[in-house]
Amino acid sequence: MTTESAPDVPSKPRRGFWIFLRDVLVIIVIAALVSFLVKTFVVRSFYIPSASMEKTLLVNDRILVDELTPRWSGYSRGDVVVFADPGGWLPVTPKQPPRPVVLEWFDGLLTLIGLSSSDSEDHLVKRLIGLPGDHVVCCNSLGQITINGAPVDELSYLNLPEGDTQASNDPFDVTVPEESIWVLGDNRDRSQDARAHQDLPSGGFVPLDNVVGRAFLTTWPLGRIGVIDGHHEQFNGVPEPEE
Repeated sequence: MTTESAPDVPSKPRRGFWIFLRDVLVIIVIAALVSFLVKTFVVRSFYIPSASMEKTLLVNDRILVDELTPRWSGYSRGDVVVFADPGGWLPVTPKQPPRPVVLEWFDGLLTLIGLSSSDSEDHLVKRLIGLPGDHVVCCNSLGQITINGAPVDELSYLNLPEGDTQASNDPFDVTVPEESIWVLGDNRDRSQDARAHQDLPSGGFVPLDNVVGRAFLTTWPLGRIGVIDGHHEQFNGVPEPEE
C-alpha cells in the first residue's frame, strides 16, 4: 500500500514585520502632525528663565500658553502674555539646526503635557498693560500708572521692595500704536521690559504678530500648579482710548 504525499504548498512571504514597520511609521507621522498642530494653533509650554515676573511666576516655572482663544477674543489688559523677541530685547544666540522628526514628535508630546519648552529662550513673558491706542503714563502722585487717564492699582500683584508703592521708578508717557501692545514685568525693579527698550526702532512696543498667546496655567513644579491670574479687575475702570 502506497501513500501519496501532499503537494508542497508555497509558503507566503512573511509580511508581518513590514506591516508592523509600516504601522509604526504611520503612527509617528500622525503623532508628529498632531503635535505640530497643537504647538502651532492650540497650546504651548514655556519655562520662566528670569525673575522679571516674580512673584506671579518664578524662575524655572513651566507654564502653558493658550494660542487659540485670543485668536477669537483678542487680549485684555492684565493678561500675562508670551511673545517672540521684537528685536533687541534678548541677546543674539546661534540658530539651532533642525531636529529629527521623532524628536520633534516627542517634544510635541512633552509640550502638550507641559514638561517641554524647547523654544523658551527665544521668547519673553510679561503682563499686558496697554492695548492699541491706550495712553499709558507713569506715574501719578500716588505712584500709580494711568491708562487713558484712569489710575490702576497694581499693588496686589507687583513685587516691590517693602514700603515702596511706586509702580515704576522709570517714568514714561506713551501711546500704544495700532497692532501693538505695551508690556511690563511684575517684578518692576528687575524687569527689562518695554521701558528698557524705548530707544529701539519698535519704541519698546510689541507687535501683536509677535504674541504667541495668553499664559493660563503653571504646570511645574508640582507645588505651584495653578491658574495664572490676569488681575483683570484692576483694569475695570480704564476707559477705551479716545479716537
